[in-house]
Amino acid sequence: MNKKLFYGVLLILALLAPFGLYPVFLMKMLCFALFACAFNLLIGYTGLLSFGHAAFFGGAGYVAGQAIKAWGVPTEIGLILGTLTGALIGLVMGLLAIRRQGIYFTMITLALAQMLFFVALQAPFTGGEDGLQGIPRGKLLGFIDLSSDMTLYYVVLAIAIAGFALIVRTIHSPFGQVLKAIKENEPRAISLGYDVDRYKLLAFVLSAALTGLAGSTKALVLGFETLTDVHWSMSGLVVLMTLVGGLGTIVGPIVGAVIIIMLENKLGDIGNWLAGVTHIEWFNTLGDSVTIVTGFIFIVCVLAFRRGIVGEILHLFGKRSPTASH
Repeated sequence: MNKKLFYGVLLILALLAPFGLYPVFLMKMLCFALFACAFNLLIGYTGLLSFGHAAFFGGAGYVAGQAIKAWGVPTEIGLILGTLTGALIGLVMGLLAIRRQGIYFTMITLALAQMLFFVALQAPFTGGEDGLQGIPRGKLLGFIDLSSDMTLYYVVLAIAIAGFALIVRTIHSPFGQVLKAIKENEPRAISLGYDVDRYKLLAFVLSAALTGLAGSTKALVLGFETLTDVHWSMSGLVVLMTLVGGLGTIVGPIVGAVIIIMLENKLGDIGNWLAGVTHIEWFNTLGDSVTIVTGFIFIVCVLAFRRGIVGEILHLFGKRSPTASH
């Protein structure tokens, strides 16, 4: 299928989706899809496995929520501040971690993210374990009332599309080609004269900024921000989304995010439906077994679908294509 046609179909489906599904659920899905795409820019195209992306996601949500609620700034300014917060945390974390490779890089990002978690736990404005509650949606640009779920959905959709377009543009730019070269063969990239650390840092900060945008938008949509978003398990969740959908593919992280978020929110309903159809009471307990089911999916993907869902589909069609050998 032609790429433009494929994206066009996806856009039409996204525009019609809130007429058949709950808009808040769809907005949450869009935020996590952007989160996963931003993470994939780093791991899928630069080869850097960060276990600290929860710091950008949750930290930006706290700052954006506090700015809109307590400081009274306009909604768009709050989102911008959240995005800049993600970029700033990414810059600090990147400067400390980027000169290490492999597991050492991953562990540094995890340690720094956990430091931010404890800051969020103790800071007075975050609300501690109760979280930052009552974040108002306000008005976008002073006249677009975001109190309506439908109105906010199309704003969030526009934000997600803009973020996705920026990622796609980055991947296909000369900068993106250098990132791919670093992932494939870093010593060769160095020998060609590229300042590898600078490129890594730029990719890290861009990924952090887009993650911050996703976190800020999620806080606005739900009206609260909690410690869950800055916990290390959130970093693990986005790794799972990316691997399930397809590491290093453009659409894969979106597919992975949709699957994981649907499982987290709709598994109980699916279990109840299966119990009603099959009369097997065990299915009623599926809603309490989300972690087990997502863990099982992760194991299956690692063992049987190592390219992820989209990666395996692309590989299958690539094998069948008459030009695949050229």
